[in-house]
Amino acid sequence: MTASPAPAPDLDRTHDLVGIGIGPFNLSLAALADGITTPLSTAFFEQRPRFSWHPGLLIEGATLQVPFLADLVTLVDPASRWSFLNYLRSRERLFPFYFAEKFHIHRAEYDAYCRWVGDGLSGLHFGHQVDAVRWNPERGLFEVDFTQLDQDGEAQALGRTHARHIVLGIGTEPFVPEPLRPLVRSAAVPVIHSSDYLHHREELLAAGHITVIGSGQSGAEIFLDLLRARPAGAERLHWLGRTEAFAPMEYSKLGLEHFTPDYSRYFHALPEQTRDRLVPRQWQLHKGIDVDTLAAIHDELYRRTLDGGWPDAVLTPGVGVRTAGRIATTRVELHLEHLQQGTRGRLTTDAVVLATGYRQRPAETLLAGLDPYLRHDSSGRPRIDAEFRMILDDSVTGSVYVQNAETHTHGVGAPDLGLAAWRGACVLNSLTGEEPYPMPRRTAFTSFGLERREAPRVPAPAKRLTPLRQGI
Repeated sequence: MTASPAPAPDLDRTHDLVGIGIGPFNLSLAALADGITTPLSTAFFEQRPRFSWHPGLLIEGATLQVPFLADLVTLVDPASRWSFLNYLRSRERLFPFYFAEKFHIHRAEYDAYCRWVGDGLSGLHFGHQVDAVRWNPERGLFEVDFTQLDQDGEAQALGRTHARHIVLGIGTEPFVPEPLRPLVRSAAVPVIHSSDYLHHREELLAAGHITVIGSGQSGAEIFLDLLRARPAGAERLHWLGRTEAFAPMEYSKLGLEHFTPDYSRYFHALPEQTRDRLVPRQWQLHKGIDVDTLAAIHDELYRRTLDGGWPDAVLTPGVGVRTAGRIATTRVELHLEHLQQGTRGRLTTDAVVLATGYRQRPAETLLAGLDPYLRHDSSGRPRIDAEFRMILDDSVTGSVYVQNAETHTHGVGAPDLGLAAWRGACVLNSLTGEEPYPMPRRTAFTSFGLERREAPRVPAPAKRLTPLRQGI
């Protein structure tokens, strides 16, 4: 490694809170921390050179599946200067937005809004990869080792900072099912995950036959985009999914109450085995397809029947991929099984898009230094308390908070943008031992249990909280 500039001077300080990862959730926390009066020294690290939110899926016209009020701050602090409405005002676009009457904004606009917030906040360190987190019992602090990266992602300098508390927001990574993994290791035939779709769109459109695998929102959007780009009668598209139908997302008003603080508190109080049974059964709450997208697909298919005939597009739910392989390095053969019929078949295709979702990014290596202190559930997952803290040994006086790593303890709302601001406010209330962001005591008409669980008026303080200060 060549000699390079030393890490930023402010990283030599002891911080009250160090955030690992700068996605929407930690960006929300940083924006909310910027708005409280309690002196709080924070630093957030992200290995990417800049903020970027699913760049491969910013398909033209694609919108968020949550209203614009689910920005980084509004649902706990609508007067924040980091609200989406203030972003529009700063761009002199507030009146056009008002007349557009759009409750669900474009994904590209959400990405631009988050970059605006990231550019305006201090204490965000892009191009910094966190390598390890340890607890130093002598100092009563967390040690955070990091590598400063150059614009090409190469190591430039090593550094270490200290923190009283940590918040882990490293997010998820693309998931490729085992039978399909051999396909993505060669560039001979385009087999890509949906997260890289736009980066390979032109290559995909040049393929003779394209198969999309995955029956969620991303699969639907990609199928629709490919369908619109292919000539009528020569679409040559297959869309396969494991679910029993290309099903609409549960978007009824009372169904949406599963994405409220009330439900998160109810879910957390359930026995572990009950929680584990519930999550897979609730897939349609967050893994279904937006009804407008389903309607657009049907409209496009129907339009292609107006002159007679049917489009060359096959949509088959209830299908699993058993194995897959390449044919003469230029094509892919998928071995399929219909999960209801029990029948098997083969499909030969020229390109594959894997809209197979995401999985929690592993943190075992990053947190290896904390392993002796971590407490796990019966499935080996970190135990997480109601205030989003990993449960640690009592000898650790600091707290490790998590963002979007607690579906197993808090339910299907964990990855939902609509709960980002609330969870960030919970973390700050717990961290400070105060209530800079008063929590609503009730957020749903539904009573999820026989006894309603309301938010406590006095937040549970971070374990053995030391007085907060600007850093030493």
